[in-house]
Amino acid sequence: MNVLLVRPDGIGDEILCLPVASALRSLLPEARITFLSSEYAAPLLAHHPDLDEVWTVTGRESLRELKALFCRAVDAAVFLKPFKRLMWAAFLARVPIRVATGYRWYSVLANRRIYEHRKDFSKHETAYNVGMLAGLGLQPGMVSPPRLVLTDTERASGHERLGSLPTPKVVLHPGGFAARRWRVEQYHSLAIDLTRKGVGVVLTGSQVEADMFTQHRADDGPIPASVLNLMGKLSVRELMAVIAASHVVVSGATGPAHIAAACGVPNVSLFDPRRNNLPTRWQPLGQGVVMRPDVPTCEKCIYEACPYWDCLDRLTVETVARHVMEVTNQPAPLKVIHV
Repeated sequence: MNVLLVRPDGIGDEILCLPVASALRSLLPEARITFLSSEYAAPLLAHHPDLDEVWTVTGRESLRELKALFCRAVDAAVFLKPFKRLMWAAFLARVPIRVATGYRWYSVLANRRIYEHRKDFSKHETAYNVGMLAGLGLQPGMVSPPRLVLTDTERASGHERLGSLPTPKVVLHPGGFAARRWRVEQYHSLAIDLTRKGVGVVLTGSQVEADMFTQHRADDGPIPASVLNLMGKLSVRELMAVIAASHVVVSGATGPAHIAAACGVPNVSLFDPRRNNLPTRWQPLGQGVVMRPDVPTCEKCIYEACPYWDCLDRLTVETVARHVMEVTNQPAPLKVIHV
């Protein structure tokens, strides 16, 4: 059977789909497993032992082009997220088995539907994803955490980049677009504080995030010369290698937190209190802590109208720095704390 796992999405979302490939490989070892990825996130998936091939889409393809993609001898398409145009394309291509959730109007385009509301946030995203294999008549059981694979050359390159920094080496990733963010000024102050404690500090992020960091950082002095600023300088695979060579990653609820967990590196993750960002569903599956402000969970952010608009500011630089030092000194299974 040729099975296509469909979720062209962001870095974290695709990482949390990898347990589906692992479960499928275990249950159907003879199956050919392909992942349909976004172009941006596709490099993450290279060398994964449970994927035979990775296809990519840009989001700019015509329906005819997408139909041609699904005509490549696909026996089953499992839509780990129900993208409407992709489901239309699979329907038009007459893919024999089309698995998707059953609650949207276009769910009729699937011929095997899974009726499970993810909006109840009762399980982790990996468990919801693996549960989609029920559409193939499979019952995977326990879900394995996602793992990413780096070559020996890539690992050596990551260690070489960070070689001049003192130990422990901490990656600060101030960016992310799917959630509210800790302020740039706070990341800047954290970098200074950790450097004074003798910690090796690395800054990562895209060029857009680098520009944002430069524009909005505090006026309490420049970034210390000892900080290794790699913002805007790394490919996705290079970012993986740098994270894998570090001792802890500090970020929001964003892709690099899941990269760290999937590379066996602890996290200090800063989650905002929105319901659709609950750690129950989105926490990285590894070591470290998820820090969440001790305020009521909100359905959506209403900005300055909210009495808890300062929610993330309640996670102080001093508190985050303390947890970074604790995690680097004694990594432990991830826990969620309210501060």
